[in-house]
Amino acid sequence: MKDIKIRIRSVQSTMQITKAMELVASSKLRKAKESVERARPYFITLHNTLSDIAYSENDFSSPFIKEREAKKACYILIAGDRGLAGGYNSNVFKLFTAHSEKLEIPYCVVPVGKKAVEFCERRGIEIVTKDYICVEDVSVGDCYELAHMLADDFVRERFDQIHVVYTQFVSMMTQSPMVMQVLPIPYDKAAAQPSKTVTLYEPSAQAVFNAIVPEYISGMFYGALSESWASELGARRNAMDSASKNAGEMIEDLSLRYNRARQAAITQEITEIVAGAEH
Repeated sequence: MKDIKIRIRSVQSTMQITKAMELVASSKLRKAKESVERARPYFITLHNTLSDIAYSENDFSSPFIKEREAKKACYILIAGDRGLAGGYNSNVFKLFTAHSEKLEIPYCVVPVGKKAVEFCERRGIEIVTKDYICVEDVSVGDCYELAHMLADDFVRERFDQIHVVYTQFVSMMTQSPMVMQVLPIPYDKAAAQPSKTVTLYEPSAQAVFNAIVPEYISGMFYGALSESWASELGARRNAMDSASKNAGEMIEDLSLRYNRARQAAITQEITEIVAGAEH
């Protein structure tokens, strides 16, 4: 009976922690969802602007859309700052591993989040920078700085592809890991159609396009970051909710066992008293 009572107290303490973590994740999730909703229109506008410029001329060319032999790739790997979020981190790492093995070329990684940094260090993966170890603290300015650095390195041919591995926030219950190609920007010359409206770009369409690309990368990075942060909170909320329910069921089972043991002890005492009275 004493062991069961100690076990019940232990599970109750754990249940209090999981409930508190669920409430914290729920409160942060509302703000994260608003951030996702704000980021999407910005990304869509930038994407449409780049498409308008690229498809306005049939002979358009830019180092950011030019396909070249892939000798090395760069990944922006966005994971969580901590665990206790179900399969959130492991699913991202599985997708990253599968995609990088499929490319069959050397690669480097910009890890975002403590778990991503630890994963790269354990695997001995080349890390570009460790400046983004906390997802929650990465700002729009950080995204802009990283975007310019990666765009410059891409033009200098330090690597030939840039991919973002993140988790898309579908709903409170569903989060899907994704790989998104950032550079070279997908462009189909055969699909290029002259625009019905004439837009003049100064000094040139290529110059404007190349100036917007870092902004585009920054928008994609910030959008992926917002999606991942909301997904991590959603996954943690679901995991803590399940843990609280499991703890409640365990407490019920332990309470039943405790009552049975207590009833058995009382019955044994009554039997001993009756037996002693007869003698």
